[in-house]
Order: sequence, then C-alpha cells, then structure tokens
Amino acid sequence: MRDVLEVLEFPKVLALLAERARTPLGQERALALLPLSREEAERRHRLTQEALAYPYRLPDAGGLRAAYEKALGGGRLSGQELLLAAEALEEAEALREELKGLEGLGAVARGIGDHGRFTKRVRGAIDEEGRVKDEASPRLKAIRRELGPLRQQILDRLYALMDAHKEAIGERFITLRRERYCIPVRAGMAHKVPGILLDESESGATLFVEPFSVVRLNNRLQSLRLQEEEEVARILSELTALLAEDEGLSGTLEALGLLDLLQAQAALARDLGLRPPRFGEGYALKEAFHPLIQNPVPNDLRLDHARRLLLISGPNMGGKTALLKTLGLAVLMAQAGLFVAAREATLEWPDRIFADIGDEQSLQESLSTFAGHLVRIKEALEGATEKSLVLIDELGSGTDPEEGAALAQAILERLLELGVKGAVTTHLSPLKAFAQGREGILNASMQFDLKTLRPTYRLLLGVPGRSYAFAIARRLGLPEGVLARAEALLPEAGRLEGLLELLERERLALEGERKALEALKAEAERLRAELARKEALWEEERAERLKALEREASERLKRLEAELKALRERARTEGKRDALKEVMALRARYLPKREPPPSPPGLAPGSPVEVPSLGQKGRVVELLGEEALVQVGPLKLRLKTAELKPLKEEAPPKAVTLRPKREVKEVDLRGLTVEEALLEVDHALEEARALGLSTLRLLHGKGTGALRNAIREALRRDKRVESFADAPPNEGGHGVTVVVLKA
Repeated sequence: MRDVLEVLEFPKVLALLAERARTPLGQERALALLPLSREEAERRHRLTQEALAYPYRLPDAGGLRAAYEKALGGGRLSGQELLLAAEALEEAEALREELKGLEGLGAVARGIGDHGRFTKRVRGAIDEEGRVKDEASPRLKAIRRELGPLRQQILDRLYALMDAHKEAIGERFITLRRERYCIPVRAGMAHKVPGILLDESESGATLFVEPFSVVRLNNRLQSLRLQEEEEVARILSELTALLAEDEGLSGTLEALGLLDLLQAQAALARDLGLRPPRFGEGYALKEAFHPLIQNPVPNDLRLDHARRLLLISGPNMGGKTALLKTLGLAVLMAQAGLFVAAREATLEWPDRIFADIGDEQSLQESLSTFAGHLVRIKEALEGATEKSLVLIDELGSGTDPEEGAALAQAILERLLELGVKGAVTTHLSPLKAFAQGREGILNASMQFDLKTLRPTYRLLLGVPGRSYAFAIARRLGLPEGVLARAEALLPEAGRLEGLLELLERERLALEGERKALEALKAEAERLRAELARKEALWEEERAERLKALEREASERLKRLEAELKALRERARTEGKRDALKEVMALRARYLPKREPPPSPPGLAPGSPVEVPSLGQKGRVVELLGEEALVQVGPLKLRLKTAELKPLKEEAPPKAVTLRPKREVKEVDLRGLTVEEALLEVDHALEEARALGLSTLRLLHGKGTGALRNAIREALRRDKRVESFADAPPNEGGHGVTVVVLKA
C-alpha cells in the first residue's frame, strides 16, 4: 500500500495538509493519514463540511502534550509550564462547550475531558507570572512571612554599619555573595568592619565582607530560603503529579488533534477548491483535476459496468499520466476522509488499488524498466478483483513494439475478464485498434493543438489519440522525402494514422456544430428565462392590481356601510324622507350611471301613438329601453316600441279648459322593504300628479303595521298630499291607505 501511495504522490498531498495544521498534534496526524474504513471516511467528510461552515479557535495543544509527556516521564514542571498547561485545558473545555450544539464536531469535542481539579489547583497555587503563590500551602506562607522581616532586619543593620564606618566603605550598597548579604569595604580598612571575607573585586581594591553582627541573621535567612525552595519544589511536584494522573488528558489530546486535522482539511479544501465525494457504483468525476498541479485543466471521467477500462492515447507530455494520478488521488483522498479535486465526484470503494506509473527500474534486483513494469502488472493480474482499481501507464513500452503490443493486448484481455475498473495509457497503435468497438473498454485521447504544437490537456472520450509524429515533423520542416519514406515503411501505421486523422477532422467538425447548437440552446434558454421573468413580473403586477382593487372595494364598502348605518340612525331620529333622499344620493354616487338607450324615432314622453294590435290610440308616459309605458284610456300598458306607430301632435282646441279626470290608481307595496316601498310611493305620487289623478290607493297589507306606519309618516310630511285614510272595510280596510292629492 505504501508503494501505491508514493506512486500516486499521496504524501505530497499530506504535506500540503500538514502545512495548514496549527499544532504539532494536527501536523503529525496529517502526515500519518492513511485510508480509513468507509464509515469513518464518510464521517470525516461530514466533519470537514462542518469545519468549513464553523471555524473555531484551538488551544496550544502542542505545549500541553509536551507538559503531559514530561510529567509522565517523571520530570517536574515549572510554574510557567504548569500555568500554560492549565490555560490550554481551560481553552479546551471552553471549546467543548462552544461546539456542543454541532452534531459532528460536538461529538468529537465531547472527547475533551473535565480537568477542573488540575486547573483550579494550578490557579490557586501559581500567579500570572508563573511564580508559586504564598497561599499555595500554609508552610510556604509561614516561611515567607518570616523571610520578609528578617531580610529587612539584615538590610537595616548593614546600612547602619556602613553609615557608622563611612571611611571604610567604597560605595554604599548591599550585595549578595554566596547567597549571603555583605557590604563593600576598601582594602586595608577591613579591620574597621570585623567580619567574614566572602569575595573581592577583580582589582583587589574592594573586599566583600559579611559583618559578624549579621552572620547569625544570614544563617537564619539561608535556612529559610532552603525551606522555601524545598516547599516550592514539593508544590510543583504535587501539581505535576496531578497532571500526570489526569486520566482524561490523553482523550483531550486525541480530540484536539482531530479537531486540528479537521480544520486543516477544511483549509485545504478551501484553498484548492476541493469538494466532498460520494461513494457509490463506478467512478464519475466532473471537472476533475490534479491537486498538485498549478492551473490544472479539469476533465470529466466516467467508469461503469459497461465501460470498465479507459485506454488513453495521445502525444507525449499531453497529460495522460496526470490523468491517471488524478483518478488515483481522488480515490485515496476520499478514502482518507479528505475532499477530492473535482466539482462532483461519485467514487466506488475499491478493495485495492494497483498502480504502475513511472520508471520502476531496480539495479539491486537487476530489473530493467520493462521488467519493473511487469512485476507491478503481475501483482495486479494475480490479486485484482472486480472491486479493484487498476492504473497502468505506458502499457507495452520498454521493449520491441510488436511484442509489447501483443503482450499488452493479452494483459488488457485478462483485465477485462477479471472485471476490474481502471485506466491505461499507451502509444501503441494496435492497442487502439483492439479497443475500438470492443465491449468493456473505451478509446480516449488527450487533445493536441496542431497550430501551436501544444497539448490542451483535455480528455476526449471515444476517440483514439494520434502520435502526431508525422504532423509535427512536417510542421517543423522535415524534408518531405524523408516523411514519405517513413510513411511507406509503416504502411499499417500510416493507414491507421490516416483513419485517425479523418476521425479527428470529423470530430472537430462535429465539435463545431455542437458548440453552435449549444450557443443556440443557450440563446433559447436565455429567451425562455427572459419570457418567464416577464411573465412572472406580469403575474406579480396583476396580483398587485387585484389586491389594490380588492382593498379599494373593501374600503368603499366599509364607507358605504358606515354611511348607511348613519342614515338608518338619522331616519330613526329625524325622519325618513330626508334619509330617503340621501339614500338616492348614495345610489347615484356608488352605482355606475347607465346611459338610457336612444329613443325610437318619433317617440318621446308625452307623444301620441297608435297601437295597431289594439286598434287604439294613446300617449307615451315613459320610455323603458325597447319598451314604453303607454296611457291608453284609463289603462297603462307596457308595450314594445316596435309595436307603436308615432302620430302627429294635434293642435289643442282653442279656449277649451280641460278638467283632470278623477281616477283611482292602486300601487301594490306588499313584500317590499320600507325603503323600497317609500321609493315606490314617491314615484306613484309624482306620476299621479302628472296624470291629474285626485286619489291614490296604496296596498301595503296589515301585517305588523310597520310598513303602514312608515308610509303614513312619509305621507304626513309630503306637500303633494291633501289627506289620507283607511279604505272602506269592503275595499281593504287597514291594509289599504287611500291618498287624496292636492289640486
């Protein structure tokens, strides 16, 4: 497996990953990363996705691990080391709380233990500068309580001696020699300050003397210092042991290392444009690229049950080997829990990867390049299954072309029998012919631009690649005679190259047509999208207009209801006649005005007409569209205007006084509301006056008497009414009101 990782340059990917880790723990895990189980790889993909969406800050896990390993090894940590370890553990616990709401990262962070016992003890014993506090233990506190006054007592006594013997003192300062306080005395003046000589200056002019008067005090001070050092060492050892005994620390380091690795994986995916893969049947990669190549050209690649092997041909330096490594690296990275270098990737989970790429020459085993290739291919033929992935570069090269082609074809046939999936590169023309149209294998080639004599690094499926040797030689100006002779020496290859050239021309023509069709399709899609956008805008505007109309209608209805309510109240308190007029005004305001239909020629209210069907003459009272109300004798008839024959107006006789006829007209108001009945009464009174009637019968029925009372209240106010009363009992009684009109 290690050989395959090296061949496919997987360690270089891990080096890029390690560069993005923030702690030694993460860097070590990155460099040691290997393919995982499928379940764990899919879990790592989900965790990397979360790390991309939620960046988090890691504590100094490297310093924490160094302190832990030192403690386990029996060393004693300094106060500063203990303080840094406590700070890292506090930050780790805070990170655990921060990530607990996330499904995947929260589960990883739960591996961080609870280290409160250690961190609280360190915080109580070590100050911010890494020194052991007085409160770290009662004994240390007692020692330091005595040390301070004793030190001050020694200093005071020494300053007093120097002041008393100024002539013997060179400079007035106190210093330490051999951890004991002393004063500088001029050479030759030591008898002035009796004491113990501890040191002298390099010139010998100054002696450092410990006066006898402070010897006992210095002895006590030194004793207390030793006790302090002993107690501090004991406290540091105790805290170190507390760290070494923390059972959850190894789990915390494991969790922090994985969290660092996941952040590095997220950073690698972000920097290189990697995407999460999906495991399934076969291999389908869209816009796949080599992650270690600068400005790579992406390609689509697909292997399935019907197309298990891909035979890739084409010119040297055209990208064939890089394509093999692109596929192999995608599988290895996916199995290691990394994102892959493709826009979309569905990958099979192979049981093993066989890769024969590069020069496998071995001087120790006396193997040539060809033999080295055969050793790798032998392993594949003996160990591969239908679940394996096989990648072979330059199959059949390194030996006689004819023998190499025959051997390579046999190897391809065996691989097809095994049912493996993979990709093979070659320059051998017989292999291209073998693969053409054969089930399970597909020809492919790396595109080459003859105009620039440069490869485009784009994969073309279904088309075998040309060597372009003659085309390149001809473009570079090699003598035509030499080229013709070369083509004659290789007739079969020449015919195949000619066929490939024809196929290439046809492919380019089809490619041009395809691009033109794609451009037309894109334009059609653009127009469709524009039409859909305009339609959506129109629908949106229509919906807005409907909403506005609904709002306006609702507001008008509310206003109308409010006005009608106010009118009902006013009618109840002020009388119904004025309210009726306002109702009519509201009707005129809110109901659309309808233009009356044009009157038939010769017909108008008051004009004389003949009714041929009745053999009578009459006078038009009112025009009602296609009908007319005609007064014929004492009767009013509603007739079609088409049935009427206009007559000329006769001049009225001179000096003749016409008396109005005294006729009774009856109006049936039963079944109407009060408002409707009042309107009918008003029309009937006006019509009766116009016809010269003296009385009017209003048939309202008895009922509750509400309609009768409302009508009589309106009649009482009406100036056209002389009087009104109930009809005689035999003519309706209380159910009929007889109205007498004013002359």
